[in-house]
Amino acid sequence: MAHPPIPRDEIRAPQIIYALYLAGIVTANITLLIGVIIAYVYRKEAAPWLQQHYRYLIRTFWIGTLYACIAFLLSIVIVGTLLWPLLAVWLGVRCVLGWVDVRKGLTPARPNSWLW
Repeated sequence: MAHPPIPRDEIRAPQIIYALYLAGIVTANITLLIGVIIAYVYRKEAAPWLQQHYRYLIRTFWIGTLYACIAFLLSIVIVGTLLWPLLAVWLGVRCVLGWVDVRKGLTPARPNSWLW
């Protein structure tokens, strides 16, 4: 069964936020902060299936912040330096999966997951 076409304007904001999050990997997370602010602003007015994406994006920011704090603290004893690349991979995979789902008109597969 074919899905009805998704209005481009409706999915533009989540796509921009996913792009900002991915750019955060190379911009020292500055664009992540911009992205989470946009997600908080747009989430209440969005369609129910898009609200799940905004929730997923907001959770990605806060979970990533927690993981970054843990990696920073563990960097003091050298172990954390190994976690930074894993954190970048985690963020990249989470954003790409979410972006693909929003383009298909689907909710995130596991919006409450701490992984992906």
